[in-house]
Amino acid sequence: MQHREIDSGRFPPGILFGAGAMIAAALLSTAAVRTGVIAGLPSATEARASANIAAVETRSIRFVDRTDGGVDVVDTADGSLAGRIAPGSLNGFVRGVMRGLARDRHLSHVGREQPFTLTRYANGALTLDDPSTRRHIELGSFGPTNRAAFRVFLKSGVRA
Repeated sequence: MQHREIDSGRFPPGILFGAGAMIAAALLSTAAVRTGVIAGLPSATEARASANIAAVETRSIRFVDRTDGGVDVVDTADGSLAGRIAPGSLNGFVRGVMRGLARDRHLSHVGREQPFTLTRYANGALTLDDPSTRRHIELGSFGPTNRAAFRVFLKSGVRA
């Protein structure tokens, strides 16, 4: 078996050419999708609309901080308690999502008074919308456990 010595002063040009070709292909395909030359995949909202999947439950909610460190989830239609996040609870997903939405509202100079819209669709999808910032979150994309953390705030609760 013959062994070739690798010239330590030069990087193999084939590898450089291959890497450059991969980068160029990625940039060209991204540009083609962004400019409409190639159709991109539909968003979850677009896919639901084209399949005529209707919303089966919607609830307008607000998150209200409690003095003990907990959070009350309030139905804005009737003022009823939709849920409660206990102080120090391990419900980090809900708290994390709400921190992100609160940050968006702060940057948009929007107060806490505006409600969020939690929607469940006939296909089981669950979304959280902030009409004041136009932020839309597909909660199912975070997995079933995290989706269920928001599902309990609907009137139907944790039932299917």
